Amino acid sequence: MTLRRPPAAPAAALVAAVSVLGLCAVPRAEAAPGALVVRPGESVQAAVDRARPGDVIKILPGTYPGGVSVTKPRLTLIGQGADTVITPGAKGDGNACARAGHGLCVTGTEQSPLDGVHVLSLTVSGFPGNGVDASWTDRLEISDVTAEANGRQGIGVQHSVRSQLRDNHARHNGESGIFLANTADAEGGALNTRRARVSGNDLTGNRIGIVLRRVRNLGVDENHVTANCGGVFVVGDEGVPRAGGLTVSDNLVAANNKYCPPSARLPFIQGAGIVLTGAERTLVVRNRVVDHHGTSPMSGGIVLFRSVVGASNTGNTVRGNTTLGNSPADLADRDQGTGNVFRDNTCRVSEPKGLCEE
Repeated sequence: MTLRRPPAAPAAALVAAVSVLGLCAVPRAEAAPGALVVRPGESVQAAVDRARPGDVIKILPGTYPGGVSVTKPRLTLIGQGADTVITPGAKGDGNACARAGHGLCVTGTEQSPLDGVHVLSLTVSGFPGNGVDASWTDRLEISDVTAEANGRQGIGVQHSVRSQLRDNHARHNGESGIFLANTADAEGGALNTRRARVSGNDLTGNRIGIVLRRVRNLGVDENHVTANCGGVFVVGDEGVPRAGGLTVSDNLVAANNKYCPPSARLPFIQGAGIVLTGAERTLVVRNRVVDHHGTSPMSGGIVLFRSVVGASNTGNTVRGNTTLGNSPADLADRDQGTGNVFRDNTCRVSEPKGLCEE
């Protein structure tokens, strides 16, 4: 399987469009309507506060201290990739986003989800909370963003629908590289994400590369997930609707062998590739899952594991994957719930025996 490498096209196209408008070197007072430029030493938050729905905020290369809170619809924030860096400001300073320990927040409400925000081509680094934190959004796009060395999630999205998380780099974050959930801190049934997509991301050195917690109706494809404690986790429980009804396809999940100690809800994690726990009707197809090694109950290539509250995996399909060099098993059904199907997978060792193609 050939892994698509993250392209720079979305951000580059927007930069070109902004350049055509002649906005690259002039502040708002001198620029065409609908554009703002932020230079080193200026405040990204001040530009967001001045912006109107539909505006483009171009952030020039530089380091910008302090968290950024976006609460207006249809804003586009675009930086210059690794050269535009948002870092923590002085302790206690800034808006609610910064005070919560996050880097860049995109926040709507249950009654009025925030629509059409784009965060493109910038770096968010060193925050004690999430690098990017989004909640109650619709059609959020996060693309070509680097989230590194943040204390919790690299990119965390909850209560949100139709999100597009593409071509990002999340590395060395304390929890997940990408965390997509109904909610991070409450019980409840799975959220219908209305075809959210997590695609083409590079996830390295986190606790878990991608966590899908109590969500449904989305695709996770063509991501490169390596050197985390765990690769891709689909997490559900007894809540209704059940987590699942989603597709994990065409990902490269390799050597996620970092050790992470146990948490309040999970045993220690090491050597776990793709794990389904408490999920239903999830399709795991055409992934390459290789070289995982560990002794955790979740260790192995593709693993079905009973949830911490005893909810079984049901009706899942694991088909057409290449799972090699994993131990203790390439494929493992340690839950043995009902209706789970393993078919046409390339592997050598399975639990129980007989799941691999002969």
